[in-house]
Amino acid sequence: MRNASEIGFADAYRKVNHTAKYIYAALAAVLIGACLFAAEHYGRARAYDSLRGRAQGNAELNAVLLRTVLEKQRSLPFVLAQDRDVLSALASGSESMFKLINGKLESLIPGTRAAVIYLLNAKGMAVAASNWREPTSFVGIDYSFRPYYTRAVETGSAEHYALGTISKRPGLYISKRIDGPSGLLGVIVVKVEFDELETDWRRNSDPTFVTDQRGIVLVTSFPEWRFMTQGVVPADQKTPMRESLQFGDAPLGPLNINPAFPRSQPDIVVARLPGATKDEEFVRVETAVPTTNWTLQLLTPSTAAVAEATRTALSLALIVLAPLVGLTAFFRRRRGLALRRAREQDAARLELERRVAARTADLSAAHAELVMESEERQKTEAKLQIVQQELVQANRLAILGQVTAGVAHEINQPVAAIRAYADNALTFLGRTQLDSVKANLASIAGLTERIGGITDELRTFSRKGTGDAGPIAVCDIVDGALLLLGSRFRQTVGQITTETPSPDIKVHGNRIRLEQVLINLMQNALEATEGGPASRISLRFAVTREEVALIVSDNGPGIPRSIMQALFTPFNTSKDRGLGLGLVICHDIVAEYGGRIEVESNSGGTTFTVYLPRVA
Repeated sequence: MRNASEIGFADAYRKVNHTAKYIYAALAAVLIGACLFAAEHYGRARAYDSLRGRAQGNAELNAVLLRTVLEKQRSLPFVLAQDRDVLSALASGSESMFKLINGKLESLIPGTRAAVIYLLNAKGMAVAASNWREPTSFVGIDYSFRPYYTRAVETGSAEHYALGTISKRPGLYISKRIDGPSGLLGVIVVKVEFDELETDWRRNSDPTFVTDQRGIVLVTSFPEWRFMTQGVVPADQKTPMRESLQFGDAPLGPLNINPAFPRSQPDIVVARLPGATKDEEFVRVETAVPTTNWTLQLLTPSTAAVAEATRTALSLALIVLAPLVGLTAFFRRRRGLALRRAREQDAARLELERRVAARTADLSAAHAELVMESEERQKTEAKLQIVQQELVQANRLAILGQVTAGVAHEINQPVAAIRAYADNALTFLGRTQLDSVKANLASIAGLTERIGGITDELRTFSRKGTGDAGPIAVCDIVDGALLLLGSRFRQTVGQITTETPSPDIKVHGNRIRLEQVLINLMQNALEATEGGPASRISLRFAVTREEVALIVSDNGPGIPRSIMQALFTPFNTSKDRGLGLGLVICHDIVAEYGGRIEVESNSGGTTFTVYLPRVA
């Protein structure tokens, strides 16, 4: 039976254990709550950033479309202001000439897609118009009060967005002053309406609208928003608008778009779209419309995307937290059981020692010796575990070092090609050959993307698998390699022969990585021949039903026997500045796609043959 001290110790232990359970539960609850809060915040932030990026791209695209429409129409007044018939009609004031101008302006409408084109005389009276046949013809109407007339007379040209006084349709009026030998003859005006653009925005884009420098909506995917404002227009600005009938009798009321959070980044707003019954949350972005003083704004709905991102973040957090909390509880319970067993064992040992201490000292010594041996064994096992962990870490570092060592070798050729294209672009720029400059810059952009692809694939060099592979035309591989090395080959190789397969011959692999193989082999051939008139390099291919062979041959001195025996071993090279990794990487890439490399070399030259499985 246990004595009173043992019973008291057990009761105290149970109380401490219960208290520890409550503390653990409280800490777990706080940890879970904090992690869920952080996950929710992170999910919202990521969602808003993603929406802003997408919205900014759409806004810039819409701004480009708007600029395209404007630029197409801006040249028309300039051309018509120099037309002989227009100048003759204004100079003579002949009605027959004005009728001729009516027909000419009318014929321009289908090709230019302008809303209306009309001619004003020096007093601002419309004397000819493309809509002369219609009941709402502009002919005979006095437009001298319109700003697009007065500003064109003063400065030579003008652009003015307003509501048509006759058609009651909004549009941009682009005007150009027409001068004769004695001065002002008149003004040519082209009205541009944006109905097609607005329809395209409604069909393919999020809510979009364009405002002028006063914040008044001019072009919008929602006609209900036209001539509304982002703020209150001062009275001293409203008076000239009313007098010039720029916006007709529009009330110029404020848009129902308000910030959801003060000074938030990105700009999150709450708005009620036309036809909607409740407010919605949007991410608002804006971009300047080039060549104008307008600003394009785009609203991207955010509620659903933010909710989905938040749910995903919370789900991931729970997926991570649940096993951690469960494992912690399991190990805590296991530790408690171990402690209880240890306590019971200690009590039994003490009881046994108390009973036998008086009988034999040898038993106590033996017990102590067993305890010492047990401790030594535990220390030995701990040391063994540490050594095993260090070996695993050393192995990982060795693999990482081998992959990192190959980066300089694999990127060297694209970097050299980029330098060559940059030098060529500088030369063409000095000659003002802009098309050639653009072509070289486009090639540089493609090569930088290719370098990014090579670095993305570094991880695949250290493990088996095909990576991002699929059917690829062999001609694309050959063309890509020749793009990088063609200029250098033409400058240094006496004779180079290449064969390009037809596009229907395909293999399984990744185009960039297979290009690396071909580039390495061709580069080795170039270095083996050392250039000069006598050097010869050929790139050929052979096709069977099962595989495709790419054959790179040169007339160099051949590969030394000592190097040939360990050709695909890392750091085995005959070059003074070589790393000995190129052929190793080539071998690994080809093997990863189920192919092989064969080498034939003698004093008359070397031939590398790459065999790859053919794809039907």
